Amino acid sequence: MIYLKTKEEIKIMAKAGQIAASALRQIAKNVRPGVKVNDLDKIADEKIKSFGAESSFKKVNGYQYTICTTPNDWVVHGIPENYVLKEGDILGVDLGAYFEGFHSDLAYTFPVGKVSDERRKFLATGEKALQAAVKKVKIGGRIGDISETIQHTVERAGYSVVKELVGHGVGRNLHEDPLVPGIGKKDTGEKIEEGIVLAVEVIYNQGKPQVQLLPDGWSIATKDGLLAGLFETTVAATKKKPLVLTKYVA
Repeated sequence: MIYLKTKEEIKIMAKAGQIAASALRQIAKNVRPGVKVNDLDKIADEKIKSFGAESSFKKVNGYQYTICTTPNDWVVHGIPENYVLKEGDILGVDLGAYFEGFHSDLAYTFPVGKVSDERRKFLATGEKALQAAVKKVKIGGRIGDISETIQHTVERAGYSVVKELVGHGVGRNLHEDPLVPGIGKKDTGEKIEEGIVLAVEVIYNQGKPQVQLLPDGWSIATKDGLLAGLFETTVAATKKKPLVLTKYVA
C-alpha cells in the first residue's frame, strides 16, 4: 500500500533529508587514499547525531552501522569494516537519517584521489541517470517513466542496470511501497500522485548485470568483478515540481 505524505510530513522529511545530505558532505571531505571505511562510518554517525537525529540504517534488523560502503566491484549493502581506500578506487556510500518519525535515503559514488577517465565517465553516467529520473517524479506520471529513464541512460552509455535491486518508497519506514525498478517501460506501473515520496536509485554495473551475495551475508558485488555504481536521492511529488529532499552537490 502506498502511503501519501501530507505537506507537513514532507517538511519533516525534508529536514531528515538535509541531515543525511550534511552527513554525506562530511564524508566527502574525508574520502581519500589511506582512509578506512569504518572511520567514515563514525564520521557519519557523529554528524547525524549532532542534529538530534538517528541513523536510518541502524533501525534495519541486524545491521549495526550508519552507512553502507561499496568500493569498486561492490554494488550495495557493503559493511564498512577495515577496507582502506586506495588511489584510483571508487567508493559508493549509502546512508539515511531518521528524524521526528521519518526516514531519508541517499547515496553517492565517489572517486578516490585521481581516477581514470573511464571511471569518471562511468560515474558521470550514474549521476546523469539519477538527475534525469528525478524529473520523472511528476504527478500524473507512472513509476515506469522513472524506470525507463534510468535504463535508457545507463544502457545508452554501454553499461548495465542491476535488475534485482530497486528503489522504493520511503517515509515512516525506510522501505515502503512502491518499488522503483531501474528497468521498465514508460506509462506502466503505479501512478505518481501528490505526496508520494520515493528513494530513486540508479544501481548499475560497468560489465554484466549479474551480482552475487558475499560471505558476510550483506554485501553484494558484481559477478564479473567489474565496477559497480550507486546514486540515490529521496524525492517527493508535489504540485509544482519534483522536490528533492536529500539535495547533495558533490
